[in-house]
Amino acid sequence: MAEIVPFRALRFTPAAGTPAELCCPPYDIISEPERQAYLARNAHNIIRLELPREGEDPYTHAGETLKRWQAEGLIACDDAPGYYIYEEEFDALGERKSVKGFICRVRLEEFSKGVVLPHEETLSKAKEDRFRLMDATRCNFSQIYSLYRDPAHETSSLLAKLSDGAPAVEFTDGDGVTHRLWTVTDPQVLAQISAQFKDRKLYIADGHHRYETALNFRNHLREIGEAREGDACDYVMMMLVDLENPGLVVFPTHRIVRGLAGFDAAALLDACREQFEVRDLPLAQAQAALDGAYAAGEKAVVLYAGGDTAHLLTLRSMEPLAALLPDKSKALRGLDVTVLHTLVLERVLGIDRENMANQVNLTYTRDREEALESVRTGAANCCFLMNPTRVTEISDVAAAGEKMPQKSTYFYPKLITGLVMNQFGEIR
Repeated sequence: MAEIVPFRALRFTPAAGTPAELCCPPYDIISEPERQAYLARNAHNIIRLELPREGEDPYTHAGETLKRWQAEGLIACDDAPGYYIYEEEFDALGERKSVKGFICRVRLEEFSKGVVLPHEETLSKAKEDRFRLMDATRCNFSQIYSLYRDPAHETSSLLAKLSDGAPAVEFTDGDGVTHRLWTVTDPQVLAQISAQFKDRKLYIADGHHRYETALNFRNHLREIGEAREGDACDYVMMMLVDLENPGLVVFPTHRIVRGLAGFDAAALLDACREQFEVRDLPLAQAQAALDGAYAAGEKAVVLYAGGDTAHLLTLRSMEPLAALLPDKSKALRGLDVTVLHTLVLERVLGIDRENMANQVNLTYTRDREEALESVRTGAANCCFLMNPTRVTEISDVAAAGEKMPQKSTYFYPKLITGLVMNQFGEIR
């Protein structure tokens, strides 16, 4: 099953600045103004490497910058291989929560082997960008976020003991998330943790593009004769977290429908009544109704098409999904996003999967108010407010060898980029 190994992480030295100045969120949620702000705070911020924009060839420039920073002693590999315990403490859903796991190298496996399992579809453009960066830098700057099943919580209990003392790094970012890092280098302890994963599978929570890119890049290096089995490029950096960690938070991603000619909200509602109980309610009560449906285990979404009224759509029966998707697992058919996409977006509104993938008439947002405002201003025909996908649903779909539609999950908070990096080859 999963093969995990310790590694000598590449890390910023004190000469570069403080961790709070040098780290940033994942590249794909950072706007250009935000990118510039991070660099204004510290010119050595990891965003210069993770999201390069300078030079005629930004990717080559990133490789040259990394090489120069190493030569200048701003960034260096740890003396001994280790596992890196990482904790995020944050506010969400009205509570103070924390998630603790550890960062390691994981041997790359094709999805078909059933060792590392995806749960979501990916986009080609993002993979091309990450491939070019990997080729230029031979480094993972951010870790893939994965989950594992451990009913006895053997590993998380051990991590709690190993991180009982003061962390090597601790800081709070601008979003109020506190980040802590401990280093574990005892060979016996490292071997103990590695052995715990010999019968476990890993479920990718966030980072599908980066994982697929790492697989493609490993294969590329083998094809051109620059690598063989067992080399460092056979591994990718991951953060591993117990699937039953009570601090795991998944936020919903809402759907915005726009640009449909002849859109008729009344006709849409009439069509939905065939499969859904439709409850009209004041918009101000929509979120509470959606929360109630989630707590009751119902398959439900809120439709908003303007004005002060929203509509709670609650699925009457799973039978239509079984008939329409007979080759899909019960886990995949039971997702709210599957229900919405199959019974409403495709069958009623005529937005097929290719349309969804290309975001022609369907776009996504995590911001509930943004979805509502797009309808109020006339920029959108309607929007669908979603409940979050449950963590157990994610692993069940992955275990069935299937993938959810794009934008089905959003794990919060995102893992910080820049605390530890994985260099797996020399920069050309």
